[in-house]
Amino acid sequence: MVKAYLRYEPGAAFGVIVSVDSNITYDSSGKHLLAAALEKLGVWHVRQGICSKTLAPSTSSRAGPPLAVTSIASSPSSLVASGYADGSIRIWDIEKGTCETTLNGHKGAVTVIRYNKLGSLLASGSKDNDVILWDVIGETGLFRLRGHRDQVTDLVFLESGKKLVSSSKDKFLRVWDLETQHCMQIVSGHHSEIWCIDVDPEERFLVTGSADVELRFFTVNHELNEDYSVSDVSGTEIVNNGDKPSPDKWQILKQFGEIQRQSKDRVATVRFNKSGNLLACQVAGKMVDIFRVLDSAEAKRKAKRRLNRKKEKKSAKGAVEVIENGDIIHRSEGDGNNPMVTVPDVFKLLQTIRASKKICSICFCPITPKGSMAALALSLNNNLLECYSIESRANTKTVDIELYGHRSDVRSLTLSSDNTLLMSTSHNAVKIWNPSTGSCLRTINSGYGLCGLIVPNNKYAFVGTKSGRIEVFDIGSGTCIEVLEAHGGSIHWIAAIPNEDGFVTGSADHDVKFWEYRVKQKSGQDSKFLMLSNVRTAKMNDDVLAVVVSPDAKYIAVALLDCTVKVFFVDSLKFFLSLYGHKLPVLCMDISSDGDLIVTGSADKNLKIWGLDFGDCHKSIFAHSDSVMAVQFVRNTHYMFSVGKDRLVKYWDADKFELLLTLEGHHADVWCLAISNRGDFVVTGSHDRSIRRWDRTEEPFFIEEEKEKRLEELFESDLDNALESRYEPKEELPEEGAVAVAGKKTQETITATDSIIEALDIADKELERITINEEEKMRGKVAQFQPDMRMLGLSPSDYVLRAVSTVNTNDLEQTLLALPFSDALKLLSYLKDWTSNPDKVELVCRVATVLLQVHHHQLITTPSARPALTVLKDILYARVKECKDTLGFNLAAMDHLKQLMALRSDALFRDAKAKLQEIRSRQSKRLEAMTETKAERRKRKKQKKSSDIHAWT
Repeated sequence: MVKAYLRYEPGAAFGVIVSVDSNITYDSSGKHLLAAALEKLGVWHVRQGICSKTLAPSTSSRAGPPLAVTSIASSPSSLVASGYADGSIRIWDIEKGTCETTLNGHKGAVTVIRYNKLGSLLASGSKDNDVILWDVIGETGLFRLRGHRDQVTDLVFLESGKKLVSSSKDKFLRVWDLETQHCMQIVSGHHSEIWCIDVDPEERFLVTGSADVELRFFTVNHELNEDYSVSDVSGTEIVNNGDKPSPDKWQILKQFGEIQRQSKDRVATVRFNKSGNLLACQVAGKMVDIFRVLDSAEAKRKAKRRLNRKKEKKSAKGAVEVIENGDIIHRSEGDGNNPMVTVPDVFKLLQTIRASKKICSICFCPITPKGSMAALALSLNNNLLECYSIESRANTKTVDIELYGHRSDVRSLTLSSDNTLLMSTSHNAVKIWNPSTGSCLRTINSGYGLCGLIVPNNKYAFVGTKSGRIEVFDIGSGTCIEVLEAHGGSIHWIAAIPNEDGFVTGSADHDVKFWEYRVKQKSGQDSKFLMLSNVRTAKMNDDVLAVVVSPDAKYIAVALLDCTVKVFFVDSLKFFLSLYGHKLPVLCMDISSDGDLIVTGSADKNLKIWGLDFGDCHKSIFAHSDSVMAVQFVRNTHYMFSVGKDRLVKYWDADKFELLLTLEGHHADVWCLAISNRGDFVVTGSHDRSIRRWDRTEEPFFIEEEKEKRLEELFESDLDNALESRYEPKEELPEEGAVAVAGKKTQETITATDSIIEALDIADKELERITINEEEKMRGKVAQFQPDMRMLGLSPSDYVLRAVSTVNTNDLEQTLLALPFSDALKLLSYLKDWTSNPDKVELVCRVATVLLQVHHHQLITTPSARPALTVLKDILYARVKECKDTLGFNLAAMDHLKQLMALRSDALFRDAKAKLQEIRSRQSKRLEAMTETKAERRKRKKQKKSSDIHAWT
């Protein structure tokens, strides 16, 4: 009989606050901070400092390892978009905590996502050098913009002119017209990769950050009178030849100037706050420069003061030079009424924030807190989130989210005897977790812990450090009660001695030491203390890397740096066996509960299973594609788990020497492993700072089925490199940029195409049967028609419509592209019937448009297609006009209702209120300008009088 095993599934993952690869952003309310935690998206409540929600893609949606979040963007509503390393984009509703849709289009990792102001459009850039524009409401890709020669690093919408600006590592900015879908301007002049761009809320300035020593600023041409008269700088744009007799209407970005930066590191992020009065420049280091953005009146006043200072300096040289230099100033800098405003007049360095570690990403809070200018959130590369309040003269740290994870990778994991506590060690702290919920119970400062042990009563824990010390912790109080100088080198392993109050340590100083611990009561006091003493020491001839004691405490196995494992008797420490065969040092090992088998894992990527009776090697297995870091038997079985630097967790049968399961989940090297006593869950710790729990389920599986499944996954992963596409010539991109289809071929689109073809075939056969039945009725043969059960009681037309409707809207275009021409003709014949359903008019239009574009030449030359196309031509226009009229009527009715509501109550609609505030701000600016001009006139009169007096003298 074939043996069945129980499957292990991913349970919980904890310990990661924020991952390095992605940016952070606030939601629209400003209360929550969205931070990527590997494949998950954490929603952190900023004020409370807790993770209120976690958004993770379902494991059933895709096979293979989970993919890290690489970019996040929040919309004005409750929707949030996240881009992944495989090029997919998921749109989440953070209030419901559900994934609304998945958009597939990019072939490389998504590097940037941006919403427009309304939240109706989403632009994404990727490592595949493409920019894709998505319709968020329709959940479809609109078009793909090609032209960049390297990965796209940042995107920004210019709402005023329906433009999109993209930056890339190819050192160019591109301005795209979204209506005509073409590149209308290429801006050069940067000497290194452009890493980030941003535009202020009023769309006056666009700033770019690169590895150059300066920040570059551009003014945005709205084809209107600008507030600022920009200094006449020779253009760096490819579009313009340098002649400027009149402003070029195609020149959207015009160079404004530069600001020298303090740091030599490259710029990683530049962001304006929501009000536009602050600009943050984050470098790829520990600094963030905050610039104050002055409004037009302040900037002009500052420019005037600068001009006056220049005049005063020049006047000191003599009266003749004053007049000559005065003419020069008048020509180059403008007159006193309208001085030339430069970048330093508008952008003034306010302060610099210095973090403790390297900063990965920054984000301004959309809501300005009381008593400060803005709130800024930082994500650091040591798994830390910080929030700062920016005031006019200083900045203060308000929130520090750090307790929910280690600052560096997890080096060891230890479960308590009753599986209720989990201890993890890192380079500077020990954390005690609840393994079932993933909550952190204690955080205790320590040395660099390489191994650990929790004593059976769960009150104390021992940690062996890199410096050779044993640290004793009281778990209840969360304190370090004793530090012993135990070894002269790093302590690599701590192994408990079964049925005794003791343990064994192995160190790089060639020593194996036996320890005893006793809890004693202090004389005259109620408090108890733990006393630790060294009982015996065994000297080895090389560094000790691993130590394990057999369950009956008869043998002790010691792995040495010379690639061998020596087995000794525990009581006499006499030599028993030497296990040799590994080509590189053994890094981990374990003995089965019955004491029959010992398994060793080595840096040579192999697992070797040995008999402990004679020391013979039963089997050598090539287990991992990199070093095996930990291996452990499940208690009372010969099943075992191994982890390695190849990021995989593997489940083995040591009797059959078969691989049972491969568990994918970690994003970096897996260092350590711990298995519960009952074997109902496994915990692993990794270099990605995550701790993952894998739970045993009741679902049985068989070895042969798992082998077949692995082969299928291998075949599906090789889909993109199939024979059809492997030898196709890569299309060359034109210099000015090009437009292409937004979607991409995936396993889902191929499956959808197959389902449509199958539905068309079933419907055709059913139509044939219906016609035959009608002919028989005409002849007088009364035969009752039996419909096909596969049709689910639907008519052939409705059955095909059901198959087409089930296709994801984002995948529809790619699905129809794969349809053969014969099936496309069949599908066109059904469109006429579907137009009678008002809800399906949009779908019919999309299907008809795609099929006509793809098969245009064949349709023209196929006479049988003409009747269907003629009918569609007559029907479709009328149906689309009906839908358009209905939408227009509904919009007009809603506008009318809005006006009625506004008349009946004092509370205006949100957009009307915003409009009112905008009008008021404009009026206040005009008043300021008028008062300023009056003051200028008075000054001018005074200057004129004084100059007349000087002339007479």
